Amino acid sequence: MPMLVIEGSFRVLGARPDGDSVRFVPDDPAHWDLVPGPHPVRRNKAGSAQLRLDGIDALETHYVPAHGAELHQPPPYAEAAADELIRWLGFLSVLRDAHGTVSSAEPAAVPGYVLTRGADVNGRCVALAGRGPAPAPSGSALHVDVPLLRQTANVHQLRRGLAYPTYYTKLYVDLREEMTAAVAAARQEGLGVWPLDQTLSGAKIDGLASLSESTVVLPKLFRRLADYLTLGAGDPSLGGFGAFLDQRADRVLVLPRGQFTGLSTVVEVDGQSVRLSVPPEDLVFEER
Repeated sequence: MPMLVIEGSFRVLGARPDGDSVRFVPDDPAHWDLVPGPHPVRRNKAGSAQLRLDGIDALETHYVPAHGAELHQPPPYAEAAADELIRWLGFLSVLRDAHGTVSSAEPAAVPGYVLTRGADVNGRCVALAGRGPAPAPSGSALHVDVPLLRQTANVHQLRRGLAYPTYYTKLYVDLREEMTAAVAAARQEGLGVWPLDQTLSGAKIDGLASLSESTVVLPKLFRRLADYLTLGAGDPSLGGFGAFLDQRADRVLVLPRGQFTGLSTVVEVDGQSVRLSVPPEDLVFEER
């Protein structure tokens, strides 16, 4: 899979990194302009931009639905994913304030690199993240194979059970299959979120409080539920959730069926219980 190499450093001071997202500053900020695709990377004056780690989705530490208050998924697991990503990247000591913002970091920056094929609609660079020297000159293209993928934070988070697989169409099949193997190993060993995961077994949702405090599900499903319940202004009924998903128009390839469909076709609602009918690793979403 050909990807653009960008070398630089990871930064967390003044930010709220979570288990699948962190800020990155290239050694040459002009290399952001080399990122392909229709969406430019959104960066600040210093060249710092937010990464979205490709192929993975960790429990939410701070999600804000439209017209709603900030929400999170069960903190022990969401925060464990964030802490592990920071540790793996090479930060030795990180302190956060009451809002989760990093107030102190040692070291202030750690060297690393990203491998990318584009940015998302929000301007976040969708990337594989590695630590240390880049495997090729910054600004060049590199074929990313499975051995190189195994050296990234993306696979590390999956292998520790601290992130769910969440695939999009730009991710090549061989890399996706390696990520799925990491998920299978973590699930079999009962690591991270997997002993408590309710994505397939079904989660009972009584409102936003139960969704945030006790529901361990695929973060994309959590976000859709959070958006829907926020619109309900206190009404916990899931009776309209399927129609809401149809309006959101998430398109997804269901691998066992070999066809694209709407997300609502793989979400089952039974009273106040909601579940996916297929495992997350069997879904490939279309980028917006």
